[in-house]
Amino acid sequence: MLAPRDRSGGRPLTGRRVLVLGGTHGEAAGVRGRIVALGGSAAVNLSARVTDVVLLPGGESDRRMARIAALGLAVHEAEWLDTPVAGPAPAEAGPPSACLVLPPGGVTDLAGTRDVPCWTVTATCAQRTGIAIDVVAFVLGENAQVVADEDFVFYGAPENPDGSLRLATDGPAGQSLVADLSRLPTTARTVSIAAAIDGTAAFGDVGAVEITAARDRSAEPFVQATPDAATTERTLLLAEIYRRGPRWRLRAIGQGYGHGLDALARGYGVDIED
Repeated sequence: MLAPRDRSGGRPLTGRRVLVLGGTHGEAAGVRGRIVALGGSAAVNLSARVTDVVLLPGGESDRRMARIAALGLAVHEAEWLDTPVAGPAPAEAGPPSACLVLPPGGVTDLAGTRDVPCWTVTATCAQRTGIAIDVVAFVLGENAQVVADEDFVFYGAPENPDGSLRLATDGPAGQSLVADLSRLPTTARTVSIAAAIDGTAAFGDVGAVEITAARDRSAEPFVQATPDAATTERTLLLAEIYRRGPRWRLRAIGQGYGHGLDALARGYGVDIED
């Protein structure tokens, strides 16, 4: 079913960044998916770019409501998404983002990779006390396996030997992977990017994870997606960067698994000691 369009012919939430508060994980995930289908982007934190807020049951007691009121952000019930009317964004929100919003499974070319081969993929989630999330990456060949264990980049080995992949921490709720595609060997076909939760927590306890890709760490995001389907899963495939002929492309994934990081790594051919 196609999303309703506004009078200008575009999707009505294009350029809007919407934060969802309250509800169960499943309810909030469904609303965030609807926002993306309507052309908006789903926020996971109250950032300066948020233009609207959707309240689900219990959302009115969220501690961020005081700040939302002070900013004058538009607050809506979920029914707003049936016939959304997006007014002008408040001045505090800044200009709307021009980045492309991908749904799960969506693909885009990484434009300009020949001239700007270094890309930063950042994963951000709402901060939760006592829950540690680690971003990891794998360089895979034609058979979707690593060539060597050094092709697995994680918190214990945050950079691979050729310097093509490097992890960076952006505070307690964000981590980035810096990928220099020009340094990858010609045998590399895919960079698989995932997140894993340490301990007994699951992604349903965390909520949505937002990923962005930018041409460098200081640039505005070129593309954004919000993998949001995981509930009891402990590992989550976020995205992959892969070769298509002479080009590199990015695919948003959001596939979760109940096993831990060690099992995910073994599945890609990494030798993990028991």
